[in-house]
Amino acid sequence: MSIEFGYTGHVDPQGAPATRDAGPLTITKVSVGPMDNNAYFLRSTATGEALLIDAANDAGTLLRLLGDAELTTVVTTHRHADHWQALAEVAKETGARLVAHPADAESLPVVATDLVDDGDTVTVGDVTLDVIHLVGHTPGAIALLYREPGGHPHLFTGDSLFPGGPGRTTSPEDFTSLMNHLERKVFGRLPDDTWVYPGHGDDTTLGAERPHLGEWRERGW
Repeated sequence: MSIEFGYTGHVDPQGAPATRDAGPLTITKVSVGPMDNNAYFLRSTATGEALLIDAANDAGTLLRLLGDAELTTVVTTHRHADHWQALAEVAKETGARLVAHPADAESLPVVATDLVDDGDTVTVGDVTLDVIHLVGHTPGAIALLYREPGGHPHLFTGDSLFPGGPGRTTSPEDFTSLMNHLERKVFGRLPDDTWVYPGHGDDTTLGAERPHLGEWRERGW
């Protein structure tokens, strides 16, 4: 469903998925696991191929949601264990290529087949997604950017950006790094109507979050 027809960016924990039409892609969001992790299927309308962002948990749920679509790629946004509990099983069942940043890849339970860095791209069907490296929540955290033709950008941020602020960091240096990267690579480059799909909880937009960047800097988290 599109924004106008009811997609809000909210899904209930372990509840029904929500799907929106985004031109060459359909985007399906579902909550899995005890930590209310979001997993996102991006399906090419031209080829039927699918890409999964974060095989976080509940492999059976993810595989049922995939149905008979061909899963070609799984992207892991970062190394924290709640974002890859289903990765090994999904990889075994589908044979999908596994994408991660090299700084986090060694912490995953299976070997990443494709290592990506800032400025690289990942494809699903005939659609290209841009990789944005955001250092701070983890050393190898990445976001994926989809620029919908004739529409607004779609940004999948993992745990690097949420409604209300950046993801958790464990030192002042990591916080500063993450804020610098968010301000330069995300808020500095993308418009307010960019739709943000985080690793947990509800979606947001850059326009909703932009006025609070100074507040986040001042509070330090």
